Order: sequence, then C-alpha cells, then structure tokens
Amino acid sequence: MTSPAPPPPSAEADLLLVERTVAGDQRAFELLVIKYQRRIERLIGRMVRDSDLVEDIAQETFIRAYRALHQFRGDAQFYTWLYRIAVNTAKKALVDLKRDPVVSESALMRSSDDDDETYRPGNELTSDETPDTVLAAKEIAATVNAAMEALPDELRQAVTLREIDGLSYEEIAEVMNCPIGTVRSRIFRAREAISARVKPLLDKQSGKRW
Repeated sequence: MTSPAPPPPSAEADLLLVERTVAGDQRAFELLVIKYQRRIERLIGRMVRDSDLVEDIAQETFIRAYRALHQFRGDAQFYTWLYRIAVNTAKKALVDLKRDPVVSESALMRSSDDDDETYRPGNELTSDETPDTVLAAKEIAATVNAAMEALPDELRQAVTLREIDGLSYEEIAEVMNCPIGTVRSRIFRAREAISARVKPLLDKQSGKRW
C-alpha cells in the first residue's frame, strides 16, 4: 500500500503557520495575512465595484478567518479555505448594501498584474501594436466581459476560479461544494459560451491586414 503524497511545500508552510497561530503566535498569522492579502483584495475587487469597500471586506475576511482558524484541519489548501470565507464575507456585505456581485471589465484587467502568481498570460499584443490592434484588443476584452456577465452564476464562478484565480479543479470542487465532473462541465460550458461570442470578432480581425 502506497503512502499518500506529501503536501506541497507551500501547503505545509501554511499549515505550520496555522498551527503556530492557534498555539498563540500572533506573528504567524500576520505572515499569512501578508502572503494572501493582495490575492484576497483582488478577489473581492472582482465582486465589489466600490473600491473603498474592498479593504474593509478583506479585513473582515481575515478577522473571520482568525476566529475560525481552530477549525482548519488542512484537508484543503489554506487559500481555498480562505477564499470561501472571502466570497461569503463579500456576498454578505453586498446583501447588506443591496448590491449584486459582478465581474467588471476593470476587474478582469486587474487580474493580469505582472507579480500575480495566478496570472496566466493570454494573447497579448506586445509588439507591432497599432491603434487598430489596440482597439481590437479592447473590443475583444469588452466582449469577453459581456459574455462573462451573461453566464449563469455557477458557470461564471467556476470559470473565474479556474482562469482568473488559477485554482485546480479539485480546489474549485472544494470551493463550490460539488463533484469534479460538475466543475469540468461548468468550465467547459462557460468556455464554449464565451468562445461563441468572441469567435466572430477573431474571424473578423484575422481577415484584416495590419
């Protein structure tokens, strides 16, 4: 019988910091906050249009996480666990303010920070940029955003977790509390819907001579 694979170094380090925090080491929790604060703020920024609220909701997220830290057992990645708390905290804030969560175009642009470890480069126009190519890129980005907005909630959340946050299928299944097969299906359907909207634009652009 083979032994289970050891957790990745990052997960091991996070679990150690959690254990130290529960044992009374406040500095250990500060290190977790430093490590994940920007990612959590970016996540919340994709749900809340009011940038002034992002920092407050992020702070509330870490307060809730700290209070519930003794419940963390390491069954999931720490970020996956923290992600769920952040989403729930943001949703509660939005309900309180009678607002709806949205994925805005500016949020999609913010997700491409050069120093974001979850950033996945796409087909950026870096060389040979012209006003036409820049305009085309903006048009495509707007179309992707509109396609995202039009998706049912469960499809939008699944594809956002995968493509923007870079979570694995296993982590997404944990966050969304559903089987991995359902996650794969939702992401496939979301990609198909987005592709159907973007393809005519790409076909139009490919027919041009820059």
